[in-house]
Amino acid sequence: MPAIGTGAPASRVCKLFEPVPQLLRNVRINGEASSLETSAVMAAISAGQTRLGAQGRLLVRKSGTEPLIRIMAEGEDKILVASVVEDIAAALAAAGHAEESAAE
Repeated sequence: MPAIGTGAPASRVCKLFEPVPQLLRNVRINGEASSLETSAVMAAISAGQTRLGAQGRLLVRKSGTEPLIRIMAEGEDKILVASVVEDIAAALAAAGHAEESAAE
């Protein structure tokens, strides 16, 4: 059914955004939330934000229910998004806070 006044279908007129590649990785930690406060991990997060720039988004947080750090990144470049997530996970592992990880 066409949207009123445009002659175009509602599915085209109401399309508000284009989805971009997104990656979520859960990194199991053997410590506390302070894992995020080590200088190497903070530097990896900052570098990831810089690399993604205004065209991407990065969220790194401790799970409220499990001993996990959740790393989620999205952006226009799928390879860049994966690289940012991997770099942060590697920084957690290098700091001795990560046990294992699983991608979702």
